[in-house]
Amino acid sequence: MAEALSGGMAVNGAAAAGAGSGAAGAPLRPLVIDLDGTLLRTNILVECALAYLRREPLALLHILFWLFRGRARLKQELACRALVDPKLLPFDAALHAYITAERARGRKVYVATAADAGIARAVAALHGPFEDVLASDGVINLKGRRKAEALARLFPQGFAYAGDSRADIPVWSRADEIIAVGRPRFTAHAAGSLGAGHGKPSLVFPTPAMLPALVACARPHQWAKNLLVVAPAILGGVVLDTSRMLDVALAFAALCIVASSTYILNDLWDVADDRRHWSKCHRPIASGRLPMAAAAGAVPTGLAAGFALGALVGPSTVAALAAYTALTVAYSLALKRVPILDVVVLASLFTTRLVLGTLAAAVAPSPWLLVFSMFLFGSLCFAKRYVEVERWKERGAGTTTSRGYETRDTPILLVLGAGTGVASIVTLVLYVMFDAFRHDLYASAGWLWAFPLILFLWLARIWLVAGRGRLDDDPVAFALNDGPSLMLGAALVGAFVLAWSGVLS
Repeated sequence: MAEALSGGMAVNGAAAAGAGSGAAGAPLRPLVIDLDGTLLRTNILVECALAYLRREPLALLHILFWLFRGRARLKQELACRALVDPKLLPFDAALHAYITAERARGRKVYVATAADAGIARAVAALHGPFEDVLASDGVINLKGRRKAEALARLFPQGFAYAGDSRADIPVWSRADEIIAVGRPRFTAHAAGSLGAGHGKPSLVFPTPAMLPALVACARPHQWAKNLLVVAPAILGGVVLDTSRMLDVALAFAALCIVASSTYILNDLWDVADDRRHWSKCHRPIASGRLPMAAAAGAVPTGLAAGFALGALVGPSTVAALAAYTALTVAYSLALKRVPILDVVVLASLFTTRLVLGTLAAAVAPSPWLLVFSMFLFGSLCFAKRYVEVERWKERGAGTTTSRGYETRDTPILLVLGAGTGVASIVTLVLYVMFDAFRHDLYASAGWLWAFPLILFLWLARIWLVAGRGRLDDDPVAFALNDGPSLMLGAALVGAFVLAWSGVLS
């Protein structure tokens, strides 16, 4: 029998009121809760390792040395050095509510975890009170059979255990009640075969499926930016060349996969900062919807697939993808914390997309296009920073948590953003005046004079909305959902078609 309860919890084998007790009036069995992947929607060891590497990027050798001395020693050393804030670790709200309800019924609740005792006690103090905390101590890694044996000795009259992984199967085999937390397929199997299959009451707390969280972390909506790869082919007049456009399509697909992999890496590296952010705290890794181990495995897999697609186009495409990846990783690990330079790097990443498209389409590079790109996307990136800093100011912060800006920097960000925006418009005007009319591509180049006007109107709108505090964190994403921006984009495309076709000339 399965009975749905509040918080997405399902009860198998016994009704909720009877779970946790034997015969009527018998004492409630102690309830033992695991931390990693159970009460917490994350893994403390991975959290500590990432936090330590952020502070000491060259500390990988330390980690390998401690691991050689045993997982328990590794956990203890990292817990002492990583300084992970337990308040930021995502937890399972449904399980937490269940624990609170059981505690109110008079049930004694314990923690038993393979995490190091120091940080385990800090987490337990935050979500408690718990009767006691059993954890790894630097010598013994309290996991699997060791945990099962320890709990069997401590609770000879029986206990209920909440866990999430295959390592918990030995503990569930000793427990009198099974509480399974995690992915639907695994928890259903644990509750069925180990619980109801052996006459044990069981509860299931399913967590969201991993694939949708992984897709969300890959940010497919950001692939719209990669359409810049197609721009050189359009401006170079080769859109009717099937062979070249196939290479451009492959380059676009490769860049999407590589970019998504770097987004995941960025979210892994910035998880602590994202949890302090007003909107980024909802990202899959920061919120605990996507396990860190799964995210870490997706990064090299995605990079390998992206570079394999790029290799089908040619070595120059692979080189451009490598440059994009290296610049993105450098930005994620360090350069995003250097004021002004961070914007230059972001603008360079947009321009690298154009370089990739130029190489894939095998057209002559356009210095006008590259300079225009640096100024235009520099302005948009300054708008992004301006909005972020303004929102930190509204929250009373003196500095941003993951950037090098101070809240008093908004005037200079406004000036630089408006200045680079004007520079992009001037560059476009100079292109039309001194270069566009020389190309055979345009049957009626006079229509191109609409470009600077449309660009001015759009950038003016972006900065007007930013100044009013209504701009989303990402100006490009804002533009894709903004009616006036879409209308101006349609007008831009129409002007280009008229210039290219010569209609009404």
